[in-house]
Amino acid sequence: MLAERIKHDMTAAMKAGDKDKVSCLRVLLAAIKNREKDLRKQLDDQEIIAAIRSEIKQVTESYEQFKGGHREDLAQKEFKNLQILRSYLPAEMSDEEITAIVDAVISETGATKKDLGKIMKIVLAKLAGRADGKKVNVIVSSRLT
Repeated sequence: MLAERIKHDMTAAMKAGDKDKVSCLRVLLAAIKNREKDLRKQLDDQEIIAAIRSEIKQVTESYEQFKGGHREDLAQKEFKNLQILRSYLPAEMSDEEITAIVDAVISETGATKKDLGKIMKIVLAKLAGRADGKKVNVIVSSRLT
């Protein structure tokens, strides 16, 4: 299970003295715990991946803010956190693989431009966290026009 892997990696990072990784994984585990409390259940791997993606989004925003504010030291720390968090995501699908799935869903449903939301929901369910939502949106939009 993904949560166990994260906890194990945090323990290993503590033993190795990697303070940056420990800090990043503590924040991630706290986010997972908060989501479990909100949902009042143990999260499965897909829900943990969603929590990781949420953390990645927050860290990316922080990184961009620090870059824009010319705080290279803090931007570099956020960049390291991004790399740590991304290591827990499943391998990203290529654009060609995503496009093939999108084309299949569009042909199955006979969708038009106004069905963007419906298609996005179906495609994201099929991709199961293996692609970024923004990238999928761009591909779906381009295929529907």
